Amino acid sequence: MYLYALAVSGGAVAYMPFLTLLLPLRVSAMTQTEVLTTLAMAAFVGAISASLSNILFGWASDVTRRRRVWILSGLLLSSALLVAMPYAKDANTLIVLIVCWQFGLNMMLAPLAAWAGDTIPDVQKGMLGGLLALAPALGALSGAIVTTEIFAGFAQREALVALLVLCMVAPVLFVGKPVPMPHLMDSNAKDSGQDEADPKPANPAIRMWLARLLVQIAEASLFAFLLLWFRSLDPRFGENDAASIFAVVLGLSVFIALGVGTWSDRSARPIMPLVLTASLAAIGLVIMAWAPDMITAISGYVAFGLASSIFLALHSSQTLRVLPRPHTRGRDLGIFNLTNTVPSLIMPWLTMALVPTYGFDALFALLAGLAFIASILLLSMSRRI
Repeated sequence: MYLYALAVSGGAVAYMPFLTLLLPLRVSAMTQTEVLTTLAMAAFVGAISASLSNILFGWASDVTRRRRVWILSGLLLSSALLVAMPYAKDANTLIVLIVCWQFGLNMMLAPLAAWAGDTIPDVQKGMLGGLLALAPALGALSGAIVTTEIFAGFAQREALVALLVLCMVAPVLFVGKPVPMPHLMDSNAKDSGQDEADPKPANPAIRMWLARLLVQIAEASLFAFLLLWFRSLDPRFGENDAASIFAVVLGLSVFIALGVGTWSDRSARPIMPLVLTASLAAIGLVIMAWAPDMITAISGYVAFGLASSIFLALHSSQTLRVLPRPHTRGRDLGIFNLTNTVPSLIMPWLTMALVPTYGFDALFALLAGLAFIASILLLSMSRRI
């Protein structure tokens, strides 16, 4: 399970530093290129490529029943394409490479996500979720590493990212030997943690999908516009201040998610932490909408950031409980992956519709409502699933 968590973190390292730091630098260095237009186009077509290829390769790994081969193929292909990025001399070539890279990346990520459902029992899904909280933290850390002064003059920083990914994903492929668990592939079998007297609720996968989508919309909106909001309260607030807050939130969320996830396994209450963290995220957004000063604003964001990070990590593992058909697990997780890409298409329009006229307070109030709806959707589910 530890090697698996390291591999998932490698998946985050594969895209976080490139998309947030290295890609903007590459585009800015191109002559006669409109930076914002190129980045917007890359984000749009990249999101479509990621969405479709995640479903495709999840389905392919279902059909072939060979997750490991697809993961390794995607690892090699995405790493090679990442190394090729610096050789793109114009925006069109770069965008084509990004589409192909997203294809290779999701060839790795889709079967990797489904592999956990094949090999990790439900009674350990909470601990798995806690370990998955490492992924965004290590992804952010890798960005800090490749942009330090040590590597500032290194022309192939994408190659450094690819090397990190190889070192993080390869161990689970060549050393990890999960114990076969045929009951996890049987639609009629119940895990040892399932209560016979407590039946599954109707359509739990749909409720889980909607709840994650609502929280992801809130998380994506804040990720994109948080610095602007802080500066609207205090113009002296800088990038380093925001980065420090991000680092604290991501670091704390790892330890809290591990503790909460382990508790959910021991108490056999897998959904309750999701209900509580979605509610806390909503409360944090309400505090942000009301915040009269910077201290209150930061406190509200820390509450939201911790709660949403823990929610997303635990949700990723607990989703494996509710998928209706184990033999289409990879494809179904690809559909769940839409909750990660769709918000990036919704969020800009939502923000543009509210902030210029009503301010950030209205945006945060709406996002708080979405988070509360997510908690209600999950609260209405069975105590055990």
